[in-house]
Amino acid sequence: MQNYVVVFIGAGLGGILRYWSSAFVYKFLSTDFPYGTLFVNVLGSFLIGIFMYYLDANEMISVETRIFLTTGFCGGLTTFSTFSFETINFLKEREFLFAGLNILSNVVITLLVLFIAYKLSKFISGV
Repeated sequence: MQNYVVVFIGAGLGGILRYWSSAFVYKFLSTDFPYGTLFVNVLGSFLIGIFMYYLDANEMISVETRIFLTTGFCGGLTTFSTFSFETINFLKEREFLFAGLNILSNVVITLLVLFIAYKLSKFISGV
């Protein structure tokens, strides 16, 4: 039961950060493209990389903290469902270039930052 509470609290905090971050991004960038969703997905991918490849791999966090940070916080922060909804909306509006850019940028950039987090974690650990 404790893990459910940990996930619940982490997801709530991640969701709050997602909402705030998205709104913040749109203060500077156009709403013609879902930059807010891209930003939180990239941020979440980088953070989960640091949490797992550095903190967890070096046994710096407990199992409960790992669950809080990954399943809870990063799960609440990132938003695959919104990404999917925005992509379908682009397709419905026949905005094929934006749909393709949204898919490509979310998949490629999030994988890239996760890989960067992995490499950075290995570098910091001296492995």
